[in-house]
Amino acid sequence: MMFDAIVIGGSYAGLSAALQLARARRNVLVIDGGQRRNRFAATSHGFLGQDGRAPGDIVADARAQLMAYPTVDWIDGKASTAEAIGPVFAVETEDGESLEARRIVLAVGVTDELPEIPGLPERWGKSVFHCPYCHGYELGDGPIGVLAVSAMSMHHASMLPDWGKTKLFVNGAFELDEDRMDELRRRSVAIEREPVVRISGERADVELRDGRVVPLAGLFTLTRTRPAGTLAEQLGCDFDEGPLGTFIRTDGTKETTVPGVFAVGDAARGAGNVALAVGDGAMGGAGTHQSLIFRGV
Repeated sequence: MMFDAIVIGGSYAGLSAALQLARARRNVLVIDGGQRRNRFAATSHGFLGQDGRAPGDIVADARAQLMAYPTVDWIDGKASTAEAIGPVFAVETEDGESLEARRIVLAVGVTDELPEIPGLPERWGKSVFHCPYCHGYELGDGPIGVLAVSAMSMHHASMLPDWGKTKLFVNGAFELDEDRMDELRRRSVAIEREPVVRISGERADVELRDGRVVPLAGLFTLTRTRPAGTLAEQLGCDFDEGPLGTFIRTDGTKETTVPGVFAVGDAARGAGNVALAVGDGAMGGAGTHQSLIFRGV
């Protein structure tokens, strides 16, 4: 069967893109490996109408609503290869199934590269976060830490006092010049220069090299991201380099530099959260549909 579109990735952006195509009565296949970026978080926040719900419940409801459309198919699994063959695209799954479509929508998400601090990975999404808008309010105005990874961490440190008393753990990541010191003083951010050796405790206790332990309600840090998998490279898509990693280059309709290939969600943005991913997917799904109308093949 020739699909109008194969959507690779069935999280927030992919589901949103597929929904636009399904509502246009297009034949859509979603391939999803079940690796949501926010799978470690107990609740999702900042997404209108879904605030405080478990992320998996949001996805499960969205999938059920999508699958009610008769032109949608779903494969639980991963796409291993993708290539253009003339005017169409060929996709092969890890199970060896070969599929064809007139359009591809990459909703592959990203891989987070965490700072190499013992105790941090197991707390990621639980008491160690990257998005204040997603998790700051739930810390109840308690003490908040920022683990610096570069000068970009100044952005976190300047924002977070709106959610609680904030301490910046510089950890040798960058130099604090006078302008940066002035900004931190203006925002009443405390500065800790002693290196961090590990994160421990029920929440996020920061252990310092000199033996001190700083208990926190939550710790924020920046990760470097890259699109998950290699499908975008296989298809020949171009990338942009952002301050926190690479992402797939797209135009205003979410089409990549490869005609007929669209990219949505965190893999195609310099930053993201659930609400942005859903909006991105809606734009990409509509863009994909219109390309089928106005460009034919």
